[in-house]
Amino acid sequence: MADHAHHADAPSMDYPEHERTYAGFVHLAEVGTVVGLAIVAALAVGGVKHAWGTALIGTLLAVIGAGVGIASEKISWRAPIVALVLMLLALLLY
Repeated sequence: MADHAHHADAPSMDYPEHERTYAGFVHLAEVGTVVGLAIVAALAVGGVKHAWGTALIGTLLAVIGAGVGIASEKISWRAPIVALVLMLLALLLY
């Protein structure tokens, strides 16, 4: 049988650090999801409407929004959503 006893030299769990890591993961997942959707919308604009210049601009805006969103936890996913909304509008209006 395996020994499940806790050893005296094992460090205790650092719960604040675990919570900080989890919050960072959720932040990155939120921003990454919106950026992924914006890039997919940009590819749809390029593929369906044959507006590859607009798709390129949308992709660049999504990447810039990703950088801003990752750098600022207050702005978070709101930065790349600008590119997503613009690409969805381009998809509808072109």
